[in-house]
Amino acid sequence: MSEPIRVLVVEDDPVAADAHRMYVGRVEGFTVTGVAHSRAEAVRILDRTPVDLLLLDLYLPDGHGLQLVRSLRAAGHSADVIAVTSARDLAIVREGVSLGVVQYVLKPFSFATLRDRLVRYAEFRAAAGEASGQEEVDRALAALRAPRPASLPKGLSAPTLEAVTRTLRGSGTGMTATATAAEVGISRITARRYLEHLVDTGRAVRSPQYGQVGRPELQYRWLSEKS
Repeated sequence: MSEPIRVLVVEDDPVAADAHRMYVGRVEGFTVTGVAHSRAEAVRILDRTPVDLLLLDLYLPDGHGLQLVRSLRAAGHSADVIAVTSARDLAIVREGVSLGVVQYVLKPFSFATLRDRLVRYAEFRAAAGEASGQEEVDRALAALRAPRPASLPKGLSAPTLEAVTRTLRGSGTGMTATATAAEVGISRITARRYLEHLVDTGRAVRSPQYGQVGRPELQYRWLSEKS
């Protein structure tokens, strides 16, 4: 049996870091060797602990994640990197590729999305020996470059999920299912299904909203995300 792939989670948001740690721990063949909340802490862990893969947030309190990758390469660290970010700047993506970032996972993402990237990375890593030709090289690279889209639960559509997500992210303080339904133009029951999906996938949290007559209504809030 092969050794598990050792992962260091680098994420300054404690809630997100814990979610990423749990996600990685649920994927067979991977183990989390540490969690760092800053660039400096990541360097300390890497200096004393063998790591195969960094799950790296690009926005850290003491420097950009790609600065960390650049310094690691200069110091001789060869760990691969999967970048986790809300940034959609393709210039950053190109710079990351030049530094050896093997995958990008855009926030928000579900467990299924990260699992797909990790499984594909494991397939790429497991490829060994000399390729018989161009086709075999292409197959190995395709494991990283052509991820399968994560499927939504039955009855949910990607456009509506995107609309609910955009509305909740822009609310700041959070929204109820009733308010979300009015904003998006769907029924309250439908809005709640999408909001619950965001909670189930770790992208939002819910809490009862008190202060009104009658039964309190659930308030949904987008988990903090650096921009």
